[in-house]
Amino acid sequence: MEEKKIENNKTTVRTPIIVGTTLALGILIGATFFGGRRPATGDVSRSTSKFREILTYINRSYVDTVNTDSLVDYSITKMLEKLDPHTYYFPPQEAQLARSQLESGFDGIGIEFNVFNDTVYVVTPLAGGPSEAVGIQSGDAIVKANNNSLTGKDANSTNIFANLRGKRGSEAKLEIKRKGFKDFLKFTVIRDKIPQYSIDAAYIMDDKKTGYIKINRFTETTYDEFKEHLGALQKQGMKQLLLDLRGNPGGYMDRATDIVDELVAGNGVIVYTDGKDARNNRRTNAHINGMFEKGPVVVLVDEGSASASEIVSGSLQDYDRALIVGRRTFGKGLVQQPIQLSDGSELRLTISRYYIPSGRSIQKPYVKGSLDTYEHELEDRGKSGEYFVADSIKNNPKMRFKTVGGRTVYGGGGVTPDIFVPRDTSHITKYLMDLYGRNIIREYAMGYANENRKTLSKQSFESYLKGFVVTEAMLTDMNKLGASLGVKYTPKEFADSKDFIKSQLKAAIARHIWQRSVKNGLNNEYYQIVYSDDPMIMTAMKSFAKAEKLEKDKKL
Repeated sequence: MEEKKIENNKTTVRTPIIVGTTLALGILIGATFFGGRRPATGDVSRSTSKFREILTYINRSYVDTVNTDSLVDYSITKMLEKLDPHTYYFPPQEAQLARSQLESGFDGIGIEFNVFNDTVYVVTPLAGGPSEAVGIQSGDAIVKANNNSLTGKDANSTNIFANLRGKRGSEAKLEIKRKGFKDFLKFTVIRDKIPQYSIDAAYIMDDKKTGYIKINRFTETTYDEFKEHLGALQKQGMKQLLLDLRGNPGGYMDRATDIVDELVAGNGVIVYTDGKDARNNRRTNAHINGMFEKGPVVVLVDEGSASASEIVSGSLQDYDRALIVGRRTFGKGLVQQPIQLSDGSELRLTISRYYIPSGRSIQKPYVKGSLDTYEHELEDRGKSGEYFVADSIKNNPKMRFKTVGGRTVYGGGGVTPDIFVPRDTSHITKYLMDLYGRNIIREYAMGYANENRKTLSKQSFESYLKGFVVTEAMLTDMNKLGASLGVKYTPKEFADSKDFIKSQLKAAIARHIWQRSVKNGLNNEYYQIVYSDDPMIMTAMKSFAKAEKLEKDKKL
C-alpha cells in the first residue's frame, strides 16, 4: 500500500486497496445522506420463486402450525450473516425502537426510569415534561400503565416502552406506589414530544479556559446541539476544546462531517465513499468558516468509539487539527443505508466503504459469512494486552498513510491514538459488578437524594462539589441494601472499589438534585464529579501544549 499525504488541504481521490468502511455498536447506522428505497437490481426472480414455493408448502401442509412471519424473519437474518458484519435486519417493532434512538425525540411521558428488583422506578421526571407537570416524583414505582402490569416479568424494556410511549396527546393512566403512602396513587399523564439529546455534558473545566463536550452518539440534532454548546462555551472564555467521543457508537455521517467542518479550515475533503453502485459514491469537503478553526483540540476515544466517531477523530488526526488521546477505536468503515420495508421492518444494507482525508479506511478485517472472529475481536484485544500496553497495538505496516504534517498513521483497524492511556481496572471487582447488576448504587443514591432534597437543594452545586462527602454510614446503608437483594458483601473487594463507589454515589445524588431538563438534556453536574479524577481526562489536560504545537507546525 502506498503512503498517501494530504497537501495544501486538497487530496486526489484514489480508492485505497483496503477491505473496509463503517460500523456501529448498539443501534447505530453509518450514514444518512443516501436517499430512500431503490428498486432491486438483477434477476433474482428464480431464487425468490423457490423460497416462496417452499414457504407455501410449509404453510399448507406442514404437520404442525407454523408462524410463517417468524420463519421469514429468521431466513432473512441467516441470509445476511453471509454478508458483512454490519448489514442488519430489524423486525418492525425493533426497527421502530432502533430508529427512535437517532431521531430528535419521541412521544412519551417524560421520565428517566430504572428497573430495580423487577419494578420500574422513576429516576427523575424530566424538568418541564408532562410527568413532572402532574406531580410524579423521583422514586415513584410505576406498577401499571393503562391497566397493564409493569412489574415482575412484565418489567422488560419492550413492554415498558410499549406502555409509556405513545402518540402525542394520548393518555397514559399510571398506578404509582410511593413511599409513605399505603394505597396506590393514580395519575393521568398526557403524552407529549420528549426531545432526545446526544450531548451529555458541555461545561468549562477548572482551568477556566478548556471547554468540555461529551457526545454520546450522532443523531438528527447532534450538529445543532454542538453549535449551541460550543458557542456558549466560547462566550464563557473557552480557548481550547476537549471533545469526548468515548463509547460513542456513531450514527449519522453528515452530522459528524458537519462537526469536523466547524473545526477544520479550508476546503479539503473530510470523507469520501466508494461502492459498487456509483450513486453511492460521495465526497464531502469542508466548505464553511467554522466556529473553532483555531485553538488546541484534544479528542478522547476508546474501543467503543465507532463509525461516525471515527470519521471525526480520524479526519481531525489526518489534518493534524487535533491530538487523539485514549485507546484504539473500534474499526468500522462500512456505510449502511437504512431501507424501510413495507411491513415497517428495516434493512440496514452496507452500500459503500468510507475513506478519511489521508485515503485510509479504518475498517478492521472480516471474512464474509464468518462473523464469530469479528464479534470477538474486542475480547481478543484484551487478551493480547492492548488495553493496557501501547506496544500491544499491532498496526498493519502495509497500510501506512501520512497526515498533512507528515506524521504516519495507519488504516485497516480503527484510529490509533497519538497518546495512549491504559484502562484503569484497579477498582473493578465482582462486588462492584454485582452492585451494578442489581442497580444498588443508583437506587441508594435516589433514595438518599429524595430524603435529603430540602437540605441539599438549598446549596449551590459548586458548594456541593467542594463540600459534600459520602460518609461511612452511607456506605454501610448501601451495602445493607445490596445484601437485602442478594449481593454478597466482600470486605476486600469493597475496599478495592470504595473510592470509586463514593464518587459514583456523590455524582448520582447530584444528578437527582440538579435534574436533567427537557430544555438542554445536560448532565454537567454528574460528569464533573465522576470525571474529576478520570485518567484519560487528566492526560488530555496535560496534552494541550502538544495539541497547540501540532496546530502550529502540523506535526508533533
